[in-house]
Amino acid sequence: MAADDAGQLPNLGRLRLLVELDRLGTMAAVAADTGYGTSAVSKHLAVLEREVGVRLLTPVGRQVQLTPAGKRLVEHAVGILAAVEEARAELRGGSEPAGRVRLASFFSAVEPMVLPALTRLRESHPRVEVEVLEHEPEHTVDLLRSGDVDLGVAYDYSLVPRAVPPELDARRLGEEPLYLAVPVHRAGVDRRPVGVSELADYAATGWIGNSRGTDDDELVQRVCALAGFTPRIVHRVDSLHLVNSLVGAGMGVALLAEAGTEEGRTDVTFRPLDPLVGTRRGFLLARTGQWSWPPIAAFASALTENRHRLAARAAPPTGPR
Repeated sequence: MAADDAGQLPNLGRLRLLVELDRLGTMAAVAADTGYGTSAVSKHLAVLEREVGVRLLTPVGRQVQLTPAGKRLVEHAVGILAAVEEARAELRGGSEPAGRVRLASFFSAVEPMVLPALTRLRESHPRVEVEVLEHEPEHTVDLLRSGDVDLGVAYDYSLVPRAVPPELDARRLGEEPLYLAVPVHRAGVDRRPVGVSELADYAATGWIGNSRGTDDDELVQRVCALAGFTPRIVHRVDSLHLVNSLVGAGMGVALLAEAGTEEGRTDVTFRPLDPLVGTRRGFLLARTGQWSWPPIAAFASALTENRHRLAARAAPPTGPR
C-alpha cells in the first residue's frame, strides 16, 4: 500500500488483530489464536499503521508494545467491532456465540452465582469458553481497565460505594443483607437485628478485617463510626471460613455479607444488621461497548438469569399459610 494512502478508514480485520495483540501481549500469541502466521500478523499491523497514519507499535527487545496512540485506537476498536458484530447478528437473525471470555470474580460469588451460570452456558452455548480468575473487586477493576479480563463480578457496600471508571459499564446483580458474626458464648441464640446503638456494645471487642481488599475494612470503620467508636482490628484474613472459625473461637467479631455466613455452625450467631446501616451490592462490569459481543452477552444473560432464580428462591412466600 502506498504511503499516500495514510489516513483512510482502517480495515476491520486489522483492527481486530490490534485488539487481540493488546489482549494477548505478543504477535506469536495472536498468530496462534487467529490462525495467521506471525509474519502475516506483523505485516497486517504494519499496513494498519499506514492506514491510520500514526505509529501504533514500538519495539521492546524482541517483542513489541502498543504506543499511546495504539492503546487509544484499541479503545475505539473495541466499540467499533462490537457495534459491527451486533449489526451483523441483527441482520442475519443471530448466530451461535463462540469465543473465550476471561472473567474475574470475588470468591464468595463463584460457587452460588458464577458456577451455575457456567453450567447453563455450557448447555446453551457450548462454543463459548469462560476462564475464571478469583480477584477482589478493586483488582478486578484494574484488570478490566488494562484489558487483562473481559468481565468482572464485583461488589460494593451502600456505605462504601465504588466509583466506576468512565471506560467501564456496570450492571446491577442485586444486593444482600449484612450480618454481625458473634461468638455463641457471647450472643447465645439471639438472632434479632442489630441496630446502630447496640453496636456500641462491641466497642471494646476485637474486630476481624479483610487481608486483601480495602472495602471491608472501610465498611467496619464507617459502621462503627455511626455507633460512636473506632474499631480495633485484631485479625486480617482472606478466607471467609477462617473468619467464621475465628469468631466461633471467641477471637473477635466480624461484619459479613449473607454469602459469607456458614449455615449449621453451632459456635457462631449471625445477627442481621439493620438495613439502614448498609447492604452489599453486586454488579457485573465490562468495558464500554463490549456488552454486545456475543460471548459476553451470552454469559451476562446466563449470570443474570441465575441471579434472578436465586432471588426468587430467597423471596419469602406470599399468601395464606
